[in-house]
Amino acid sequence: MITTAFPIGSPARLIAEPDFRRLWLVGIVVFAVRWLEMLAVALFAYQRTGSPFVVALLTMLRMLPMALFGAFVGALAERLERRTALIIVVISMLLSSLTLALLAWLDALAVWHVALASFFNGIAWSTDNPVRRTMIGEVVGSERMSAAMSIDVGANNASRMLGPIVGGVLLATVGIGGAFVVSVIAYVVAVAAATRIRHRNSHRPPNSAGVLERMLQGFMLVRRDRRLAGTLVITVIYNTFGWPFTSMIPVIGQDNLGLGAAGIGVLASMDGVGAFFGAIAIALFAKPSVFGRLYIGGVVVYLTMLPLFALTPHPLLAGTVLLVTGLANAGFSIMQATLVYLSAPPEMRSRIYGLLSVFIGIGMIGFIHLGLVAGLVGAQWATVASGIEGVAALALTRHWWRAVVA
Repeated sequence: MITTAFPIGSPARLIAEPDFRRLWLVGIVVFAVRWLEMLAVALFAYQRTGSPFVVALLTMLRMLPMALFGAFVGALAERLERRTALIIVVISMLLSSLTLALLAWLDALAVWHVALASFFNGIAWSTDNPVRRTMIGEVVGSERMSAAMSIDVGANNASRMLGPIVGGVLLATVGIGGAFVVSVIAYVVAVAAATRIRHRNSHRPPNSAGVLERMLQGFMLVRRDRRLAGTLVITVIYNTFGWPFTSMIPVIGQDNLGLGAAGIGVLASMDGVGAFFGAIAIALFAKPSVFGRLYIGGVVVYLTMLPLFALTPHPLLAGTVLLVTGLANAGFSIMQATLVYLSAPPEMRSRIYGLLSVFIGIGMIGFIHLGLVAGLVGAQWATVASGIEGVAALALTRHWWRAVVA
């Protein structure tokens, strides 16, 4: 048993727990590599094609598997030993990055290769909520889930500080092959951490319930529970009108702000800086009574920042706006995982997290929309339009999500 002078829900106490620390480390690596590769792939594709639509399409391909397979993955995760599933997932991502690294160093890497890898990695990404984050909840308990998610999302956002910077520098110095080599090394660390996890599933479903039956039960629960339904409606709005703008940061950075690869990496990291400090603040000060307001308010602020970012003429001001979007994103992303976990019955958490992945994946429509509009009027005005549309969507769906803040 671990004994420390820290309160039971404090970040230091949580990180002192070996299994939480290992799950957290796996998340840090996966998140960091995701952001590193997304920036490197976006710049690689834009330099090869000159098409903002192709850039948006590559990010969309990472989300498509969540919409297609999220519910299935969530239901299936209840029948698997999650530690084993996590190890397999991380190894698969390692092999994907290794393949791309070899192709790059052989000077054979093409846009369709990174497109295929983006889709494959999206399948792996769809397992994070029903596998790794469900394991985190089981390790720390419901009463500490908010603090645990703050730490986990804080790690995600710390990686968003470092991943884009490292990706931009690597692309500018040793090329995209170097970025994928760093990814492979990082995934080796994640595999080592995953194999040392001792936790095993604490909730196993009856063998008589099939995967499709459990998927249907999950949908029926969301239909009955207004809080869960409202949480997922907000998820769709954010991922359709908010998050897709991140795929335009390299385009706006190059075309409108005149930045090179390294400068774009620094600019893209500013969102992660704000989100990192936002996560720390939430871990230290947020109370359950404000969880819903943090969730909704974060999306409102995030969407209103999009037009400001797109129209800002100076890189320093653009970076400042991205700091604010990061702070807002911390409220949304931490409370999204927390509210879903706390609202779902313990035996159904994996499948509800799987449904969350589906609703996140629906946001791929936003990438298609943003990419098409950017092709017509440019990335700058397409981002402005996306922010305005998102605020309008929030206003029109208040009936669905007001239970979240009740």
